Amino acid sequence: MVKILWVDDEVELLKPHVLFLRQKGYEVETCNNGYDAIDMASETAYDLIILDEMMPGMTGLETLPQIKEVRPTTPVIMVTKSEEENIMDKAVGSKIADYLIKPVNPNQVLLSIKKNVHQQRLVTEQTAADYRSEFGRLTARLQMADTFADWCSLYRRLTGWEIELADAADPGIREVLAYQKSEANQEFSKFVRRNYRDWINRRTDDTPVMSHTLMRSKILPEAERHAKTTLLLIDNFRYDQWRAISSLLRGHYDVAADEFYCAILPTATQYARNAVFAGLMPLAISRLMPDLWLNDNEEGGKNQHEEEFLRRLLIQQGKQHWKWTFDKLIRPEQGRRLVDNIGRIADADFSVIVYNFLDILSHARTETDVIRELTEDDASFRSLTRSWFEHSDLFTILRLLAERGHTVIITSDHGTIRVDNPVKVTGDRATSANLRYKTGRNLAYNAREVFEILRPEEVQLPASNLTSTYIFAYDSDFMIYNNDANRHIRYYRNTFQHGGISMEEMIVPYIVLEPKK
Repeated sequence: MVKILWVDDEVELLKPHVLFLRQKGYEVETCNNGYDAIDMASETAYDLIILDEMMPGMTGLETLPQIKEVRPTTPVIMVTKSEEENIMDKAVGSKIADYLIKPVNPNQVLLSIKKNVHQQRLVTEQTAADYRSEFGRLTARLQMADTFADWCSLYRRLTGWEIELADAADPGIREVLAYQKSEANQEFSKFVRRNYRDWINRRTDDTPVMSHTLMRSKILPEAERHAKTTLLLIDNFRYDQWRAISSLLRGHYDVAADEFYCAILPTATQYARNAVFAGLMPLAISRLMPDLWLNDNEEGGKNQHEEEFLRRLLIQQGKQHWKWTFDKLIRPEQGRRLVDNIGRIADADFSVIVYNFLDILSHARTETDVIRELTEDDASFRSLTRSWFEHSDLFTILRLLAERGHTVIITSDHGTIRVDNPVKVTGDRATSANLRYKTGRNLAYNAREVFEILRPEEVQLPASNLTSTYIFAYDSDFMIYNNDANRHIRYYRNTFQHGGISMEEMIVPYIVLEPKK
């Protein structure tokens, strides 16, 4: 039963209100002064306190901080006869939960109690009911999705429900949503399999903006429209993670665009990010700049030349007169150094910041038990992302750029997905190590379980040798070898991976933020 303390020097006049609340099932205790209220709050854990502001001896505003000292999380509703703005400001500044003006009627009090005591339960119950009513419509949209834009719209809606239902008391409703999202990913995989070759080779009017066309078709035109623009590319950044941090930026930026583009396959950094900055597919990069490209089976860093790729692209696009900067942040001290040198970015026409933290976090989750426990599901991964961002140098950098009038474009090279279904593959020692795609010359697998590319040049991918092929995992699958399979399954199941085909990996957020005036 919900316990309420009502503090008012005229508490005898409130008997009808107290009786009304008791009839509604609430346990209500009363007192007529602030001193007794503090003692009672110290002795009893009330669910809510209703506090009169105008009391002789100790006023409500004087009582409030002492109540908060002993019960910091208990919501307090302030009641007053005064409508003076400074009284309201003081009450709100003291972190009250609600503010009521006398005379109050019983339903007004009841509404405030429901808002402050039952809101979470009522909201989750209504949200679950709303999802149940939309389930059929989402299923119909899933079956009818025929373009990349259709899938972006569906992914946006499913992600929205995933966030809204994260706190639902009924685990069954979350299981239904997880099943529906898995079904959507299976259908999305079929959609990609049917259309990917045509997209890469520009055979259709419905070809989406992809990694290798992103700079020319969206980023550079956007930068052209503004005096100062910063591109922030966060590795492994998904749409749900954007939703998790977006409210933190609301006081500094307005969202001018909330869109998506399609990451190329493999949805892995060495392919997708190089394609973004070069404005070329990997096969073209390997042919035009062979000294700057390494195949999977070659030793060395695979993403060491993004700045050279971008310089070449800017010259090709006639932007060589731009004053531009490029920074890649992998270690914490690099972020702090960039904060200290923010003027260098602020003075540039076009700045690029590559931030690798989420990629590092995904790998740490695989290798570190503590991180695995902190990110046991997508909801906790979102929560950790928000917590990291709120205390990061990146957030400081974005606030400083807003103050200096920079338009900011936030995007990624690919997303990531939590995997749980093992698919067995065999290959020789030269086979790539990624769990969501494999490339090599002696791959053995069940063709029904993967998207196979027998001729890599058909999708503009380089081949390590004449007989190399590529295969890509669907949905939440991950590829393991027969040797010591059970150990690998235990180690990698429920980890976040990328490289394959799923909405989370391929439908990448593209956000444009305008600084508030």
